[in-house]
Amino acid sequence: MSVSYCKYPCDMHCHTVRSDGNDTPRELLSNAALVGLKVVAITDHDTPPPVNCELEDGSEVPCDEYASELKIVYVPGYEFSCDRWVDDVHICGYAMNWDYPALADEIQMARNSKSEAYKKLCGMLTSKGMEIDWELDILRVDTPNERAPDEVERKHIFEAIAVKGHTPTWSEAKIMVRDDPELNIRRRKIGAAAAIDLIHACGGVAVLAHPYLIDEKVFVDGKEKICRTEYIERLITAGLDGIEASYTYDKTSYKGTLSPEEIEQVIRGKYTDRLFISGGSDYHAGHKKGNAKVRHLGERGISMDEFAKFDL
Repeated sequence: MSVSYCKYPCDMHCHTVRSDGNDTPRELLSNAALVGLKVVAITDHDTPPPVNCELEDGSEVPCDEYASELKIVYVPGYEFSCDRWVDDVHICGYAMNWDYPALADEIQMARNSKSEAYKKLCGMLTSKGMEIDWELDILRVDTPNERAPDEVERKHIFEAIAVKGHTPTWSEAKIMVRDDPELNIRRRKIGAAAAIDLIHACGGVAVLAHPYLIDEKVFVDGKEKICRTEYIERLITAGLDGIEASYTYDKTSYKGTLSPEEIEQVIRGKYTDRLFISGGSDYHAGHKKGNAKVRHLGERGISMDEFAKFDL
């Protein structure tokens, strides 16, 4: 990892190898300390946050203890993919009771629905002349560490599309799939309001991630067309606690024209008085895959004063 220095002291949105990132939990915490972060949250998809870090000698140490030795705060989180009819509605839950039975049930349902949809996506791609073999290209790609079907993320398929030469990069594969109604398979996802209720039932804090990845106009339940602002207002009415203001929109499939700084200004202006302000890099350690556009830990985030308002 090339060393950079964080712009923000708190990065509330990061991923590890437990979902679609490329750092182990230990590597992510070590890298966070290396760039000068004070707080880092692990918000993997469809898997509870790591409790322990595996050290180089194979032994384990609790993540919070390892982080404390590095003089940083580790925040366990989870990123819910919500609303099957609206793309990129993700809600991060923090400080939840990870042993809550309904949460475990939801996580397993999400994992099962993904594996079914993504296997179908591979078949659809192949039928369109872009051969992606579910077993060989997705599950066994990391041989001998074969993936389980319910560990597959869509990004793994996007990466396979690029590796097979069907698109130049994984991000272009993502856009191709998103914009093709046949390929953009709608899997079962928890409703956004239901996710907020579940987070609160677990004693946690619910934060809307990357709000401007939600389209300007969306169809609620596939029928009622409303604007992004109204959609967010409905989430606030449902009990949303916070919203990401600072996010790396220039490194994603963002469709708009505003810069990340301009979006941050808009979000802060609209919601500071009503919601916690959050932010994060959505770090995946993309440098390990040779990605041209790489997110850096702490390039987006929040201040220590803003983190204190979370009262985690």
